[in-house]
Amino acid sequence: MKLSKIAIIGSGTMGQGIAQWFAQQDVIVELVDVKKEFVEKALINIFSSWERLLKKGKFSQSQIDQFKENITLKNINEIDPQIDLVIEAIIEDINVKKQVFKELDSICNESTIFASNTSSIPITEISNELPITRQENFIGIHFFNPAPIMKLVEIIIGANSSSELGKEVAKWFDQHNKVSAICKDRPGFIVNRVARNFYGEPLRIVGDYDQAKIQNVDQVLKLVGGFKMGPFELMDLIGIDVNYMVTESVYKAFDKNPRFEPHPLQKEMVDKKRLGKKSGKGFYDYE
Repeated sequence: MKLSKIAIIGSGTMGQGIAQWFAQQDVIVELVDVKKEFVEKALINIFSSWERLLKKGKFSQSQIDQFKENITLKNINEIDPQIDLVIEAIIEDINVKKQVFKELDSICNESTIFASNTSSIPITEISNELPITRQENFIGIHFFNPAPIMKLVEIIIGANSSSELGKEVAKWFDQHNKVSAICKDRPGFIVNRVARNFYGEPLRIVGDYDQAKIQNVDQVLKLVGGFKMGPFELMDLIGIDVNYMVTESVYKAFDKNPRFEPHPLQKEMVDKKRLGKKSGKGFYDYE
């Protein structure tokens, strides 16, 4: 498989990270969002990331210059119809995702691979209103935050997806220094299904917003469990609102099984706009 040019739909934290990583693989990236200022801000963030990596000696100036050339900013109707792959990385709302893919279906060639970076919604449900030939060419490609650093990529095969396509995509990622895992099309796939307990149990232990307890739980899990980040630190990095949406999605998909139930503290944090690093405040303060 050869991926020469791809499009990333959505320029938030995940979209930025995915675009940055692909550009570093010498793939031409078209970064797309609904407003010009969104993609312009995303590009500034990506360039800043590369400048930090340059100072650390991770890349040379000539490499960084080439990476920058690899990214272009587009509206959705400007996407190259001949593009090899489109990855959607927008809000975890199935109806919004479906609408985006319907629009993409009218733009892209039949040979274009469609993929969603969803962290919890079954691929079969997202793609089920597209033509069957498109569903065969539709898979999940789930990156983890931060996408340029985290090795794992989940490859999800929907009910009508080509299993051979999934294997080829997984092989491509393995050849580009990622570690692929082919997953069944189930809510939460592997990592986010398992991770609900990693977040849920600490939330139940803490109960309410208590900084001392939060720090203590994070410290224990890092020292004893060997985790690089505690659950509260990780929720702050991911975004508490994003984590809450994923928890809600998995909870509903499993018929509201109590072990997946969102904790009231998650909703309280979202309601107070304490969303983590991106808002300056979460379980910890970053201002």
